[in-house]
Amino acid sequence: MLLLCGLTVEMLIIKPYIFKRFPEINFGFSTMIGNINADTNNFNMSFNVCDDQELVSKNRSIFFKELELNSENIAYQKQIHGNEIKIVSEGGNCGESDAIITTRTGLGLAISSADCTAVFIYDSRQKIIAAVHSGWRGTSKKILEKTLLILIDEFKSNPDEMICYLSPSISQTNYEVGQEVAKHFDEKYLKPQNGKFLLDVASCNFDMLIKYKVNPVNIQKSKLCSYGYKSLLHSFRRDGERSGRALGIISLRSAE
Repeated sequence: MLLLCGLTVEMLIIKPYIFKRFPEINFGFSTMIGNINADTNNFNMSFNVCDDQELVSKNRSIFFKELELNSENIAYQKQIHGNEIKIVSEGGNCGESDAIITTRTGLGLAISSADCTAVFIYDSRQKIIAAVHSGWRGTSKKILEKTLLILIDEFKSNPDEMICYLSPSISQTNYEVGQEVAKHFDEKYLKPQNGKFLLDVASCNFDMLIKYKVNPVNIQKSKLCSYGYKSLLHSFRRDGERSGRALGIISLRSAE
């Protein structure tokens, strides 16, 4: 359990300040602090790792309830580290993709993460939300840029009215890659080290937002490193097959 100011905390959900001024936005990013008396992989949200399926279902139910959602009104995707984008209008598995967009209220968009950068976008004028999974492969394929172009060209979104959150992810300090990965990135995102490179994927995604004229004051880039916060965040790079997965979920509340 986690102690904060003398209080025992049984669940900790990350809720970024950038969305707090928009009461119509419902957002949460799960951590390893949750149903800790029951699960094996620290409040794991994924059915695709070595964990008890019933416990994963219980973890999800607890997390979804905190977000005023349930499994039927959350859209998932089979993340394939590519640049495929889906526009969705109902919950459930929407197939293979790494970014999802919706205009529907009450529908959560979920991104699974255990080191990769996840980007959540809210068009505050058009009332559109998007969720993007952007690991090094997706980043090199510019999935975030492609998502922004769909929002701008098809939905007529104005980048100046986009509110964006970059989730906790592995920091450059802890993300060592070889030349086979480094060759896909500009040298500004690389630091040579012992014949390899330290890669800054989050900053690459942040710069894509800036390139498409998103106002920097409307972007929050998490400073939490998934690898470094080993009692808080899941990390595949750190824990390998023992790692669970977090879920980041964004939804639009219905107008009352």
